[in-house]
Amino acid sequence: MRQVLLGLALWCVTQGGALADEGDQTPLEAAPRHADTTAITIATRQAPPFAFKDASGEWTGIAIELWKQIAARNGLDFHYRELGLSEMLEAVSEGRVDGAVAALTITSEREQRLDFSHPFHTSGLAIAVPHRGTNPLASLARLFSPAFLAVVAALLGLLIVVGVLIWLAERRTNTQFRHEPLSGIGSGLWWSAVTMTTVGYGDKAPTTLLGRAIAMLWMFAGLILISTFTAAITTTLTVSELDASIDAVDDLHLKRILALEGSTSDVFLADQDIRHRTVGTLSEALDQLAAGDADAVVHDAPILRYRIAAEFPQQLRVLPLELRRQAYGIALPPGSAMRESVNIALIEIIRSKDWNVVLDAYLGTD
Repeated sequence: MRQVLLGLALWCVTQGGALADEGDQTPLEAAPRHADTTAITIATRQAPPFAFKDASGEWTGIAIELWKQIAARNGLDFHYRELGLSEMLEAVSEGRVDGAVAALTITSEREQRLDFSHPFHTSGLAIAVPHRGTNPLASLARLFSPAFLAVVAALLGLLIVVGVLIWLAERRTNTQFRHEPLSGIGSGLWWSAVTMTTVGYGDKAPTTLLGRAIAMLWMFAGLILISTFTAAITTTLTVSELDASIDAVDDLHLKRILALEGSTSDVFLADQDIRHRTVGTLSEALDQLAAGDADAVVHDAPILRYRIAAEFPQQLRVLPLELRRQAYGIALPPGSAMRESVNIALIEIIRSKDWNVVLDAYLGTD
């Protein structure tokens, strides 16, 4: 009996130890299955239309859509980390993040610090200026500008000279031009005006040989003068609407220019020895431009067009002038193992028809 009880006790101890071992093994085996050690960190920042948060707080934009497709093709799990431009480049170069996706232009200086993917979009630097809309009062004021009044005075003086000449040639034999100087010159002025404008009412016409010679010369001269006068009026009324004060890079030297600190536009302006002020954000630059505290903002063309169309459609506009061509890419740490797979996926994506749909959604169509 004692042997039976001893065997039963030994069996219970053995089974209890086995159960205890099984209970200890379960959390040790399960822990690795729930640990997330494969997610990579992608830096980004607000730079519409390449990267920005939508109404729901989700990241979207051209570069973001591209990266989502690249990650899906390569089976990459990732999360975003929002950083400033300088912080982003530094974090990538030091390997503290696995990549950066935003409006990052590829430059030789940046290439020395980190690696870039193949370009996925090309554009250039552009200039934003205040938009001068059509103002009837402003147009009326320009009609009385000194330059325009000088043109009118010169034309009136020429009409009087021709009127005097035709009166001198016709006053003795042609009753249409009276002998009295005041009324006769007045008739000559009327004739010279209707002849120059090719209206030709026919109420007055020269009859002498000298008078007809003057009339023929004046007809040909009038064609040239009326074209010149029309061009002068058009220029006076539209020159400020077109804002032709900035036609080339050299015109920026005399303007109050703004650029983002550390951006490619900042570097470009410094290389051109163009004096400018730097600000921290594009919103600050555009606000100052709209308020009249600056004459122009130099920045990436697609970003300027997107922001102005969304926030300053009636106040600002982008000039049709490209300062420097530049390409956008994905920044990767030096020697990144992802570079080859990222480039392969990137090329496949941007060559597809679906990618044009993405670009049209953010940039619009011409």
